[in-house]
Amino acid sequence: MAKRGSYAKSAARRDEILRQALAVIDAEGYGAASVTRIAEVAGISKTGLLHHFGTKENLFTEVLRLRDELDGSQFEKPAADLGEMERAYLSVVERNTRIPGLVELFARLSVEAANPEHPAHDFFLQREKTIGDRIAATVDAALSDDLRGDVDPSLVALIVLAATDGLQQRWLLDPSVDMTAALETLFTIFNTALGSGTSNRDDPSG
Repeated sequence: MAKRGSYAKSAARRDEILRQALAVIDAEGYGAASVTRIAEVAGISKTGLLHHFGTKENLFTEVLRLRDELDGSQFEKPAADLGEMERAYLSVVERNTRIPGLVELFARLSVEAANPEHPAHDFFLQREKTIGDRIAATVDAALSDDLRGDVDPSLVALIVLAATDGLQQRWLLDPSVDMTAALETLFTIFNTALGSGTSNRDDPSG
């Protein structure tokens, strides 16, 4: 029982550190998020922090995983229609404009994770597959009969994900870039091409 209690305490401490790290990156930016600074805010020594996570890369990978968990179930299952999926997606992108530190962390770590040996490599692969599969399932359900078989929903999902990543890179370089408007335009093109007649603008509350 003591061992189980110790494990639970350690897991709770890890979660607390991750939340503090998330807060530091959110409030102070990626550049300020050194292991030393995060340890200071979390009330732990640098050595103690690394005891829980091993490396800064492991820590940041878990921060991104926590951020996804806190985002909730925006893409937990295929949306009922394209409009619903698009509104959820645009909501996340619009939210990202308010957290540049986390966007920079995501962008930097995703590039580094191209190395199969990087701690975040599997995280990004699984994340892209999970979100991509959900987008593809929604697109597949929306395809008109005359397009089914001619349009690969997984490629549509790939284009959406690639466009989002590219827009985030451009936005980090130039904050005047309107990521939401750019994606709305892309979705309008998709809706017209797919013959769905659906637009994220259809919902007056969107």
